[in-house]
Amino acid sequence: MSGNEPVRIDKFLWAVRLFKTRTLAASACKMGRILINNNSIKPSAKLDGDEILTVRKPPVTYTFRIKGLTGNRVGAKLVPDFLEDITPEEEKIKLDINHSAPVAYRKKGSGRPTKKERRIIDRWKDVFFL
Repeated sequence: MSGNEPVRIDKFLWAVRLFKTRTLAASACKMGRILINNNSIKPSAKLDGDEILTVRKPPVTYTFRIKGLTGNRVGAKLVPDFLEDITPEEEKIKLDINHSAPVAYRKKGSGRPTKKERRIIDRWKDVFFL
């Protein structure tokens, strides 16, 4: 099922490995995290090809140009045949910042944080990670 045949967006997102399952892809569409040419779409919408696909996976917003269509899951090495990554560098940097953040240390055996401690931790994260 490759070529010029229209493909459902949820199936395409799964096929090009942007989502692990079609259910996750459909949920992202329903939440408005998937945009085609800056328009929010339903999971059943058909793709015709040569469109701009925007995928919001917080904290990063990925942008792709669709080069080809497929309804069958493809290997990771074949994904560039169907998608061209045009995500701005500023968005990719956001991903690096979150992964390079320092890890908070908690004394072993102290148990789960209380509600008050959790609020303190969240405030601390807001200061250092935003």
